[in-house]
Amino acid sequence: MKKLVLIVIAVFALSCKKESQEPFGKPAEAATEVQTPKALGKEIFEGKGNCVACHQVDQKVVGPSIKEIAKIYKDKNGNMVNFLKGEGEAIVDPSQFAVMQANLEITKTFTEEELKAVEAYIYSNLK
Repeated sequence: MKKLVLIVIAVFALSCKKESQEPFGKPAEAATEVQTPKALGKEIFEGKGNCVACHQVDQKVVGPSIKEIAKIYKDKNGNMVNFLKGEGEAIVDPSQFAVMQANLEITKTFTEEELKAVEAYIYSNLK
């Protein structure tokens, strides 16, 4: 009986492993890379947001340039995230608001994190 108790204790003690111990061999590398808000914003701006179709960094295309948007929002202390949610007024070029409304349907589906990332990317073009 003593041997059985000792065996159970030994098995239990050996099976208790610290979670912080590294696995055998090379440690696994992190599979996901953390993106900065600016990088995520640029990815969304050029990708699923398709903002780049109307907005370029330095020049007006259909809509105002990214630099112009950033400057006006900064100067007027505007809330870009609210505008992209469809909850704010157009302050950059109100005459183009009708054109932008179709794209607001896309930006309304973005998460708060995505909207803030787009905002960070736009503001990063201020110089």
